[in-house]
Amino acid sequence: MSSLTDLLTSQGIKMCPAGDCVSTNSQKTTLAIPLEQYRVLSIKGPDCWKFLQGQLTCDMDEVKNRGSSLGAHCNIKGHMLSLFRIMRIADDEVWLRMDASIFDTAVTNLKKYIVFSKAEACEITDQVTGLGLLGPGATAVIDKLFERVPSEDNGIISLNQGAVVRVPGDRFELWVTQDKLPDHLSNVPDRVGIGAIDAWQLSEINAGIPDLRPETQEAFIPQMTNLQALAGVSFRKGCYTGQEIVTRLQHRGQLKKSMYLVSTSSPQPPQPLQKVLTAEQQSCGQVVLAASDNDGQYRLLAVITKKAADQGELFLEDGSQLQLESLPYTLDPALFLPK
Repeated sequence: MSSLTDLLTSQGIKMCPAGDCVSTNSQKTTLAIPLEQYRVLSIKGPDCWKFLQGQLTCDMDEVKNRGSSLGAHCNIKGHMLSLFRIMRIADDEVWLRMDASIFDTAVTNLKKYIVFSKAEACEITDQVTGLGLLGPGATAVIDKLFERVPSEDNGIISLNQGAVVRVPGDRFELWVTQDKLPDHLSNVPDRVGIGAIDAWQLSEINAGIPDLRPETQEAFIPQMTNLQALAGVSFRKGCYTGQEIVTRLQHRGQLKKSMYLVSTSSPQPPQPLQKVLTAEQQSCGQVVLAASDNDGQYRLLAVITKKAADQGELFLEDGSQLQLESLPYTLDPALFLPK
């Protein structure tokens, strides 16, 4: 159990049985959410930027300037092995935060290549703590705590061994060493409630942000999950693992599948890689992520063929019908045209 869960328990916040997540939902509209579902890897050393530039889909030069980005690590066939939020911590240190369920395999794959660099990979999950801030008062809370706010998505406020990251949807991730957390929490206004982890995943889904689970590792090329629309793929940088496939699809290929935001009233929580079907029961896609909303429905991100999405009715394997919703960003229509 982390120091954050210890602190929340001492304040009477109800925890999940395993003690690793908040199970209560606050009625307040601005929420601070413990990001206990993530683990954090530090890449540190004089070659940390060079090493990651040669492995990840995003441009690490842009990350160094802006402060943060999504980025994927692919296999040689261009399929995503892992997906991270990357944070600039220092001139010689970068943090990669990722879902805990893919952490071990993600680190194993990265470490295959880091032995050739003057950099080291070390898990620091037990040293740092993450809070997500969302809701109408989130920006004001960050301004109160730090007297400034990142002005653009992926912008950061650099802290002493930590960072505040503005993420799409007017939300923020605060990552600090555990000894600094009580000071920050003591300054959070009373109008801010403690939210459940599911609320953060729902906000990620509503922002159209993909993530990977063990079931979906190596299932998707980055463009299938709209990563290029989220500045998570660069087509101007040099070589990285899987770059040839990813770039060829962008400039010479035709994208036949992309990620859609959908809703459903399925009686069971949709699972990663669960099939999406047409009215004729033909497989046309897979679930990426799902979360329950406050109206008894589920919101999903799903990779679906454009043809099936354009034609109409879509279903899960249990017969639940899917309703297409609007993504908060647009995709380049040229990507779907034959070259």
